Amino acid sequence: MSQPFTVDGAPDPGRESAPLVVRTVRVEDPGALLALLPDDDAITAWVRRGEGVVGWGAAAVCRTSGRDRFAEASRWWAEHYRTAVVRDAVSEPGSGLVCFGSFAFGDDPGESVLVVPRVVVGRRGATTWVTTTGVGAISTPPRVAVAADPVAPSGVTFADGALSGAEWETVVAEAVRRINDGALEKVVLARDLLATAADDVDVRWPLRRLAASYPMCWTFHVDGLFGATPEMLVRRERGLVTSRVLAGTIRRTGDDARDLALAATLARSSKDLEEHEYAVRSVADALAPYCSSMNVPEAPFVLHLPNVMHLATDVAGVIPDQGPVTSLDLAAALHPSAAVGGTPTESATRLIDEIEGMRRGRYAGPVGWMDASGDGEWGLALRSGELDGAVVRLFAGCGIVADSDPGAELAEAQAKFVPVRDALGE
Repeated sequence: MSQPFTVDGAPDPGRESAPLVVRTVRVEDPGALLALLPDDDAITAWVRRGEGVVGWGAAAVCRTSGRDRFAEASRWWAEHYRTAVVRDAVSEPGSGLVCFGSFAFGDDPGESVLVVPRVVVGRRGATTWVTTTGVGAISTPPRVAVAADPVAPSGVTFADGALSGAEWETVVAEAVRRINDGALEKVVLARDLLATAADDVDVRWPLRRLAASYPMCWTFHVDGLFGATPEMLVRRERGLVTSRVLAGTIRRTGDDARDLALAATLARSSKDLEEHEYAVRSVADALAPYCSSMNVPEAPFVLHLPNVMHLATDVAGVIPDQGPVTSLDLAAALHPSAAVGGTPTESATRLIDEIEGMRRGRYAGPVGWMDASGDGEWGLALRSGELDGAVVRLFAGCGIVADSDPGAELAEAQAKFVPVRDALGE
C-alpha cells in the first residue's frame, strides 16, 4: 500500500488544504545539467546527449509496493496534479509540475517511488528552464549554478553478489532445460555484483562518467538507483508513443573492422533474432490496445554502444493527444516486457522467482519522469547500480532461449557490468 503523502520525508496532515504550487521560468543556459546537481541526498536525473531534466529536494514523495504499485502511484499523481497551482512560462514536455519515478520489477517484494523535486532544471534544444515547487506557497526561483565537483570513490573492491559465476551458469543451464522441455520460450536471468568503497559514494561521480561515456543512453538516478539505460520502455509526447526494444547482444572487441563483422554476425544470428522477435512482439501486443495506428519495423537494426552491440527495433504508435492514458499507464501495461522477463510472461516471471536466486528490487523496472499532461519518458533500469552508502550493487541480465550457452551468457553479463563498474573508477 502507498505510504502517506510526504513533504521532505515527514507526513503532511494538511495536504487537502496545501496544494503544490509550481512555477517554471525560462533561464539562460547554466551549463551541463548533471554539473548543476548539489550534494543532496534527494537528487534526481534523466539526461541524454546533454538534454533532459535533473532535480533536487523533495516537495512530495509517494512510496508504494506490491501488485497495485503502478495504479496507486497513478492515483497519487492524479490527485496532486489536479489540485496543483501551476505557472508555466515554457510549456515544453518536462516543464511545469514533474515527477521522477522508479518501480520495482516484481509484484512482491520491492518498494517503488515517485518524487516531486523542489527544484527541476530542464533543457530541450535551445530552451532551458527552472521549475520550483512548494507546498501552499510560491517558491522563489533559486540561483542555478555549477556545483562543486564530487569526489571519486576510493578503495573500490568487487565481489560476487548472490551467486558466483559458476553457480549462475548452473542456473542458466536449468533454464535452457526448462525451455527445451516446452515450459516456456524465453526467460531473462540476471545476476549481481557488489562494489564496496572505502567511504560513502557520491552518486554524482558515476552519473557524470556514465553520461560522458554513454551519451546515446539515458543516464538516470532516482532514490539511490542509477545507471545508463540503452532501452526506452515508452515515451509519450503529444499523442506519439515510441518504444525502443533491445534484445540480442554481442560484446565489442575495440577493433572497428572486427566489430563490423560481429555486427553482421549478430544481425544474422537465429538465436538472437528469435530472442529479439519475442521482445518486439510483447511490446507491440501491449501497446496495440491504446494506439489508433502503429508502426512495427520488419527487421531490427544494430545499435552500437561502447561496450556491446544490440539488435534494436523502434516501435511507434499514435494515441489521442489529450487522452486519459499517461506515459506511466503505458509503462505499466508494457512491464514486464519479454526484454526483461521472458515469454510467456507469467511462466518466465515464475521461473525467475524460482531459480534466479537474488532480489531484483527496482532493477529492470521502469524508471523515468512524467509531467502533468501525462507526457514523459520511462526507460528500463538496466546497466544500473543500487547505492547504499559505500556499497553499490551492480546488475546485469541476459535473455535465455533454447540454444543459449551458459558460458557465453556469463560473458555477456560480465560485459553488461562494465558501464557502472568503470564509472566507479577514478
